Amino acid sequence: MTAESLEDLDEQSLGEKKETSDSGPGGYAAARLRLLQEESQSGPSRRAALARLTDEWLAALLHSGARAAGTSGVALVSVGGYGRGELSPRSDLDLLLLHDGSADAGAVATLADRVWYPVWDLGLALDHSVRTPAEARKTAGEDLKVQLGLLDARHVAGDAALTAGMRTAVLADWRNQAPKRLPELNELCQERAERQGELQFLLEPDLKEARGGLRDVTALRAVAASWLADAPREGLEDARRRLLDARDALHLSTGRATDRLALQEQDQVAADLGLLDADALLRQVYEAARTVSYAGDVTWREVGRVLRARAARPRLRSLLGGRGGRAGSGRAHGDGAERTPLAEGVVELEGEVVLARTARPDRDPVLPLRAAAAAAQAGLPLSLHAVRRMTATARPLPVPWPAEAREQLVTLLGAGEPTVPVWEALEAEGLITRLLPDWERVRCRPQRNPVHRWTVDRHLVETAVRASALTRRVGRPDLLLVAALLHDIGKGWPGDHSVAGEVIAKDVASRIGFDRADVGVLATLVRHHLLLVETATRRDLDDPATVRSVARAVGSIGTLELLHALTEADALATGPAAWSSWRGGLVADLVKRVTAVLSGEPVEDQGTPSEPTAEQERLAIEALRTGGPVLALHAQTELALPGEEDAEASGRDVESGPEPVGVELLIAVPDQSGVLPAVAGVLAMHRLTVRAADLRAIELPEALAGREGDEKPSEGKRPGGGVLLLSWRVAAEYGSLPQAARLRNDLVRALNGSLDIPARLAEREAAYPRRRGVQAPPPRVTVAPAGSRLATVIEVRTQDAPGLLHRIGRALDAAAVRVRSAHVSTLGANAVDAFYVTDPAGDPLPDERALAVAQAVESALR
Repeated sequence: MTAESLEDLDEQSLGEKKETSDSGPGGYAAARLRLLQEESQSGPSRRAALARLTDEWLAALLHSGARAAGTSGVALVSVGGYGRGELSPRSDLDLLLLHDGSADAGAVATLADRVWYPVWDLGLALDHSVRTPAEARKTAGEDLKVQLGLLDARHVAGDAALTAGMRTAVLADWRNQAPKRLPELNELCQERAERQGELQFLLEPDLKEARGGLRDVTALRAVAASWLADAPREGLEDARRRLLDARDALHLSTGRATDRLALQEQDQVAADLGLLDADALLRQVYEAARTVSYAGDVTWREVGRVLRARAARPRLRSLLGGRGGRAGSGRAHGDGAERTPLAEGVVELEGEVVLARTARPDRDPVLPLRAAAAAAQAGLPLSLHAVRRMTATARPLPVPWPAEAREQLVTLLGAGEPTVPVWEALEAEGLITRLLPDWERVRCRPQRNPVHRWTVDRHLVETAVRASALTRRVGRPDLLLVAALLHDIGKGWPGDHSVAGEVIAKDVASRIGFDRADVGVLATLVRHHLLLVETATRRDLDDPATVRSVARAVGSIGTLELLHALTEADALATGPAAWSSWRGGLVADLVKRVTAVLSGEPVEDQGTPSEPTAEQERLAIEALRTGGPVLALHAQTELALPGEEDAEASGRDVESGPEPVGVELLIAVPDQSGVLPAVAGVLAMHRLTVRAADLRAIELPEALAGREGDEKPSEGKRPGGGVLLLSWRVAAEYGSLPQAARLRNDLVRALNGSLDIPARLAEREAAYPRRRGVQAPPPRVTVAPAGSRLATVIEVRTQDAPGLLHRIGRALDAAAVRVRSAHVSTLGANAVDAFYVTDPAGDPLPDERALAVAQAVESALR
């Protein structure tokens, strides 16, 4: 930031008041501003300097106030973050005015006002209290948060002995009450983590409250102060410093006391910290949070072990007849605690996996993987001491790995959920990158797509966890698990991550000892891990070209079987928006068709469109009979017929419980132009969010295609028994779903031109403008090469928005093309759609015409 912007920021937040009762024009406010402007002062040195400057100012206020009020036996104490000397630019001042009780209550109140009001006058946030030492101890005993703050109490001014006495008493109380208080603190931390999420995976993390943030560092300090257990110190102080530095930069860039690292602030914060970009900032913050989280896991596990040992001592003494002993001390000396063998060189000890006394990491390079696999299979944590010993002394594995090492890796990956904490323990000490050097590029790497819940590295591990439940579906579970671990490994490199990942997967697979054939299969799985879901949701499965292209890419039924399981595991590990029964059904249908081709069945036999379901045929017949649209809600098979003015007349409604991905709405309309924009516009007008959609044309047998009274087709409708079937997955943006009869009535008006949908949508947008967030990438519309021999495939990738499908449909109509089928998919905030279009005669578009149509759609979306 520039000096001018800093000056503006502080003049505004301090109310343009740079004079205090004791400091004058060149006092605290001016000195504070100079300090925040100094580029040479940053990080810990600036926080310490700001705390010292604030101490001096507050000390002057206390001394002058005490003289004016005629009081003695008082002390000003800083607590919480200020007590630790961690004063960020916009931090609250947490202060306790301590008095010995000898002064008149009115005099103490007057003194407090003389200290608090100058702070408020400068616009600084203040958390304050006035207590005697006995009152402070009593309040701390009743309120855990108060007790935690007092653990960091620091003398600022006044009677130092008063502060020292209170601090000694509070610390003694904390240590005496630790067996009761620490479980409460752990529960508090867990509740906060559930509310705020894990800092290391959030795109807009709260640097203080999220799990792995500054609150957890404070909790670890409190555990250490109890003398019951201590946190792993390696890297913890550096992690704390990085989080504080990020918070300082956030305070200065926003001018607010905020701890949430919002997307729009990340570039500026990264620049202020001298980092390359926002991704580099998030990666640094994630690494710090991961260190804190792992330290917390280890520490709270040790607290639980110590408390269990203490609880067992009285029972053991009673069993020994009151004789003394060393119950609970077996941990340190290795005596008295039962050791259960788990694998060669690996045993269980007091609920953790440790190395056996005979283990020799310096002579056994497979030991780290063997210990990790044993821990995961047993569902036990891997001891910190064991991991550090193996990190320090274990020999590197030869290349290629011996068969046992590869088998132990597969065993670790196939353990399910227990794999995650064991993997984190290895990663915390650097063992993963030692085993798999390419892992470093994906470690803590953020994923900007909101569909993803995890960083790249955690997503890979979570995919392996999901794949472990699918191993019974494949003939080579080892290849499935390793492919799950590697499928996104290319995201650390420029370009298409699938292409880059194929190269890396070949190298890694060879390194860990797979033969040439298996290396080829793993490379294919990584290269095409998105092929099935993208094809199933964006391509016409009735087109023979679609099935042939997938069969050529996959090559064998065994690889297809693995790819099917990998696709499901990848989607499940991504997040709830990436997988549903609908997507699963489409992928399964594609796999069935490709399996037939790979088995030698002629692809031409699959070229005819699949037969409509009984319900679809019923709707199509009714649409042709009435000459208008017919709607059905999948959950209740509700049918909206002509003449039903509202839901009350039919006794039906559409408020059934939707699936998480939305309610399925089926629409049948006699084949005519303008159906797609009309339906999409009506849904947008009723504030229905489209999660997914399919459109296809079907021809009914002549015997079923007759209209009432042999009426002629109306203008715009194509002759014959053609019907457009549209299947929509929708959810109400607000409140409940509209009545089906209302949707039908509006659709009839939209098709006959009496309802001006663009005008209605524009009016609503003007009346309720949407808040502008982060600038989204521009839309991209392309022609898929060789996508189909029956139609031209137009692909649309853009930011999802109300009325998006309506605008696309209008652009296609304006280009005088016919939509043969459409496949719409919404992933988070992104829309990925494919439209199979032909000319009016039903033929694919020439190349130049197809490019012009794509450009027209893209222009309409811009």
